[in-house]
Amino acid sequence: MSLNDPNWGRGGSRGPQGPGGGKQGPPDLDELWRSFNRKLNDLFGRRGGGEPPTDGRGSGPNPAQIGGGAGILVALVLAVWLASGFYIVVEGTRGVVLTFGKFAEETNSGLRWRMPWPIQTHEIVNLSQVRTLEIGYRNSVKTKVLKESLMLTDDENIVDLQFAVQYTVKDVRDYVFNNKRPDEAVMQAAETAAREIIGKSRMDQILYESREEIAIRTRQLMQVVLDRYKTGVSISNVTIQNAQPPEQVQAAFDDAVKAGQDRERQKNEGQSYANDVIPKARGTAARLMQEAEGYKQRVIANAEGEAARFKQVLAEYAKAPAVTRERIYLDTMQQILSSTSKVLSDTKGSGNLLYLPLDKLIQKSAPGEPASAAVLPEGATLMKPGAVPEAPMPLEGGPRARDGALRNRERGER
Repeated sequence: MSLNDPNWGRGGSRGPQGPGGGKQGPPDLDELWRSFNRKLNDLFGRRGGGEPPTDGRGSGPNPAQIGGGAGILVALVLAVWLASGFYIVVEGTRGVVLTFGKFAEETNSGLRWRMPWPIQTHEIVNLSQVRTLEIGYRNSVKTKVLKESLMLTDDENIVDLQFAVQYTVKDVRDYVFNNKRPDEAVMQAAETAAREIIGKSRMDQILYESREEIAIRTRQLMQVVLDRYKTGVSISNVTIQNAQPPEQVQAAFDDAVKAGQDRERQKNEGQSYANDVIPKARGTAARLMQEAEGYKQRVIANAEGEAARFKQVLAEYAKAPAVTRERIYLDTMQQILSSTSKVLSDTKGSGNLLYLPLDKLIQKSAPGEPASAAVLPEGATLMKPGAVPEAPMPLEGGPRARDGALRNRERGER
């Protein structure tokens, strides 16, 4: 219905006559007020002295009724206003009460009450929530933010670094009052700390060697910076998501990495070969030294033994020179003939040289049977190889006796 309708406020009929017939004009405000007071009095059991007129044209509202209803209304509003001061602090969070915008107190978990607004207000801060910030990327490492990720290393190379920072609130008052935008403060501190640590590290350390150490150093430096500014933030962890050279030089760095790996492999192979050869060479050298030392001791012992033997022989030679010379001759012949299998016998005065192949004679003779005496000349004796022939015993009587013995042997043959 339009506000310009002449029947506005006269009931539901659109005709010239409303529910009140020909009555014209807005609703009676006095009647509405009296109806409201009656309902309040009926609700609290406090009726007035008499019923107000029902025709809506009598006297105005009773001042006592108006005062009683207003008091009840004020009490109801006051109760609602006081009840608005109750608030609940959940476990793992802290409440901060502000009096006219100034810090008043910090409350723990449970049902709490403060002075209602506008005297006091409160804020709830979650201490157990782990907040995460992404530096150098957003949502995925593929969506890079080059302004944040490109950093300069100590060896004047550029590295593309993306890392994530996790932090919690450790001081509610500092977090609420000393930070206008906490996430932005933490992000700036993270970027500053990372650039300082990367600027003091070499490219190989960042890419392959000490990424975990770099993350730890970055977290420690971030905590120092944030504590200096009293942000009330505790850094939980710094995780390096990706570290690589810029895309323009990625292929060159891959070749350099392969070359470095080949170098390390060859160094390991050389070290393995050295570990195999050096102990063997040292063992051989030690063995040769031991053999030389043993040879030295043996030669010294033999020399000392020969010297002692020579002294003993010299003493005996002084006592009996002829016997000693004969004995030395026999020993020498024994040493010489012990290494040969042939015997040469020279019969004095015959002019013939007798050769005895003893090795052949022994091979032709049957085992256990003596060699045939027919092949041996008279006066020869079969000896084994290495045996020393006994010196012929001198005959008594000298040359004459020998001649007589030969004559007797010739007579016997005849």
